[in-house]
Amino acid sequence: MRILVTGSTGFVGGAVVAQLLKDGFGPSLLLLVRARTSSDGLARVRAAMDRFRVAPVHRLALTEANIVCGDLAQPLTFDDDPRMRRVTHVIHAAAIASFSAHPQLDTVNVTGTLALARAVAASPVLERFVHVGTAMACGDSLHGLVHESHELALSDHQVVAYTASKAEAERRLRREWPGLPLVIARPSIVVGHTRLGCEPSGSIFWMFRMVQLLGAFTCGLDDRLDVVPVDYCADALIDLAFLPHLRHDLYHVSAGAGSARTIREIEAALAKARGVAPLGERFRHIGEAEIDRLTPALARQIGHGNSRLMAKALRRYGAFAALDYVFDNRRLLSEGTPPPPPVTDYLEVCVRSSASTSVAEQMAWDFK
Repeated sequence: MRILVTGSTGFVGGAVVAQLLKDGFGPSLLLLVRARTSSDGLARVRAAMDRFRVAPVHRLALTEANIVCGDLAQPLTFDDDPRMRRVTHVIHAAAIASFSAHPQLDTVNVTGTLALARAVAASPVLERFVHVGTAMACGDSLHGLVHESHELALSDHQVVAYTASKAEAERRLRREWPGLPLVIARPSIVVGHTRLGCEPSGSIFWMFRMVQLLGAFTCGLDDRLDVVPVDYCADALIDLAFLPHLRHDLYHVSAGAGSARTIREIEAALAKARGVAPLGERFRHIGEAEIDRLTPALARQIGHGNSRLMAKALRRYGAFAALDYVFDNRRLLSEGTPPPPPVTDYLEVCVRSSASTSVAEQMAWDFK
């Protein structure tokens, strides 16, 4: 077995590698890492494993032999590596996940993904290629419970360029590599870790903090958010990579109807964890136009000098939250993967782990 994982220094990919190391798969791993040398790449991965508190005995099991120096933005850096022709399983979690207008979104998320598929498709022993997409690639025109479908919204119905790039990568993988043993996994909103909280990443959790301080958002108290912790997401991706027989080639990795929680429930749990009174009916449902008026005062309150960036962030995430989507996860559960814990169950861990981290610092994870 030779397992190629991309994105090992990031949030989701890092959680995947951390779990595989704990499960004893260290000698079988190949990790595609942006680095000048294998030594540099190994140092980056080990630093990422520190964030996930991987025990030294597992972290030090990685050597330079596990590292493939390569950049999805420059496919020639990995295309001719002979080890790619001996890969049996791929978990492709690497992507530019920024909600800002990153100039290399399509280069990395689309062109780089296709180059990776080309590199490993030549492996005669390739059993499965798990591509990590995003559930939000479904677009902004659906309602309620969203089922898995290969029909994804085009760019004019995508909320941000990131989701548009992930949708295009899926379309082109299926069209250009029909023989690839492809399984699409679409995580919903990935926030925190059930044991480590925000230590591995503050991605998106800062939005919960900001909305509570603002006391308002572009959705109602009874709208739902489909949130999963990163360690659950990693376990599900590993299941999809290694289960011998899958019923489908497309799965949501999501809270689903059973674990999705309302804004009311999330805000109350966050308030309890912070030791403050919940907003309850004081919470205001506002339109996008009002965000620009409210953010300067919020920026002063949290010590963030860029109120325009904060307003942009609130509008972007507000557009997602206002959709009130819950992503059907019955396909994944039918494969034996357990249901995820609700976000309200581990918010206290996220709060404790964020005690010395500002909202502005956590925002940096999502606006690279």
